[in-house]
Amino acid sequence: QVQLVESGGGSVQAGGSLRLSCSTSGYTYSRGCMAWFRQAPGKEREGVAAIYIGPGRTFYADSVKGRFTISQDNAKNTLYLQMNNLKPEDTAMYYCAADEAWLVAPLKRLGYDAWGQGTQVTVSS
Repeated sequence: QVQLVESGGGSVQAGGSLRLSCSTSGYTYSRGCMAWFRQAPGKEREGVAAIYIGPGRTFYADSVKGRFTISQDNAKNTLYLQMNNLKPEDTAMYYCAADEAWLVAPLKRLGYDAWGQGTQVTVSS
């Protein structure tokens, strides 16, 4: 059974940086999609960044373009999200997601069949 475990969240001031990690166990994704989603209190879960495993094509929400970078380390079965120039509006629980399929809309929740438990990111002004 696949398990996704996020780490790296924390509290930072605006303008700071964090790097989130998502380690995968129980299955090795050699194709498909992996992504980062976030959910703030009272809001819907939204896609932040996604990557096609293998080709490495990346996708970003407009709100994080130029500030966040998604990457993968196949040897370590780990997905990363480097977050720079953080803003208070980035405060949310961040979730890792994965699916074996080449999702047409990788920043949409629909289609992902594996999810982590989340890691909290809090950005203060």
